[in-house]
Amino acid sequence: MKTSPSDSVKKPQAESRMRSGDRGVARPVTSHSGLVPPDQIAQAGAATLAEVGITVEAGKRSGTYILRDHQPVCALGQADGLEVLPIAVALDKYDWLRERYYWKAVPDDLDAVTARVAAQPKPQGVFIRVEKGTKVTLPCQTALYMASDDLTQTVHNIIIIEEDAELNMITGCVTGHGVNRGIHWTATESYIGKNATLNSTMIHSWGPELEVRPRAATVVDEGGTFVSNYVSLRPAASIQSNPRTWLNGRGASAKYRTILLASKGSTIDIGGEVYLNGEGTSAELAHRGVSTGGRIYLRGLLVGSASCRAHVDCAGMLLDPGKDGLILSIPGLKALHPEARLSHEASIGKIAPEQVEYLMARGMDEREAISMIIRGFLDADIEGLGPELDARIAEIAELAGHGGER
Repeated sequence: MKTSPSDSVKKPQAESRMRSGDRGVARPVTSHSGLVPPDQIAQAGAATLAEVGITVEAGKRSGTYILRDHQPVCALGQADGLEVLPIAVALDKYDWLRERYYWKAVPDDLDAVTARVAAQPKPQGVFIRVEKGTKVTLPCQTALYMASDDLTQTVHNIIIIEEDAELNMITGCVTGHGVNRGIHWTATESYIGKNATLNSTMIHSWGPELEVRPRAATVVDEGGTFVSNYVSLRPAASIQSNPRTWLNGRGASAKYRTILLASKGSTIDIGGEVYLNGEGTSAELAHRGVSTGGRIYLRGLLVGSASCRAHVDCAGMLLDPGKDGLILSIPGLKALHPEARLSHEASIGKIAPEQVEYLMARGMDEREAISMIIRGFLDADIEGLGPELDARIAEIAELAGHGGER
């Protein structure tokens, strides 16, 4: 990118604060660092990772990073122009990384989460770089895996997609079987260069008593594209996330697709802020939430500082609120330019009995009918889903149709 993030990022205003050198060929980390290839991951761990779209099968991914508790166990880039390193290794290797990117999009003093992540004696997380002009064909995958109960996992990730480069990325965050309690705090900084593309799919599957606090920010240059798909499959006790994106270059675009299931005992607070600073920028935020007794807060803020076009849509389906379940939908718009065209929509509904009866009359049982209706709701206006994300939507629909047991 032609300018450093510190120069190009426009800081958000007070109302948008969150709530609580070397261009050598990419190469895998050598064995002396204690890392292993994906196909050497133990069978039990591999089965857990598969739940969130992470595969250890050879030839399926262009790169793999796996963090188990506090220890990286795999960091491997297998495509020309793609580099995958533990963040601590990358910081030692590249002086420019700390100077230009490290804590530049996400401030280290943003809140207690970033302060804790920044205080790590040895940073944990992944550094991913796609070199200029490289279009990586296979997806690159990262896994943040909590295998032990009652620990705090702190992670700092940096992703750099250089000019005219492209990457599809799958991130799976998951707890092992029998892991119920813990804290997962992350900071992720993504930088998308001129005419570059990052398509990111993130799947969460958590233990019932986890606290999850992702802090993410993305900077997009001229003509760049950022697509973020997020699925919360098995909700934690508490998830709070408010990713921010700055569209700084002419014609830059961003699209967020969020799909949530909140069962009894869970609280999910999902936002998203997009700052449209460049001429001809565009953005779309589409949140879909299904509550079977949990609490869902759907938020979105669009800020237009140039001639731009953007839309935010927050939609919920309340199936069985019980005593504490609810859905609160809060889309927001802020125009700072006369040619900023911003729009929003919010809706909360339920399954109509006549829809269920119609499907049952054609041979489905009640649960099958409910699952099909939920699947249609989650798929509404969300096109181009990859197979991993599509499979997880089907699983959410099935869980919700059975009451969303955790």
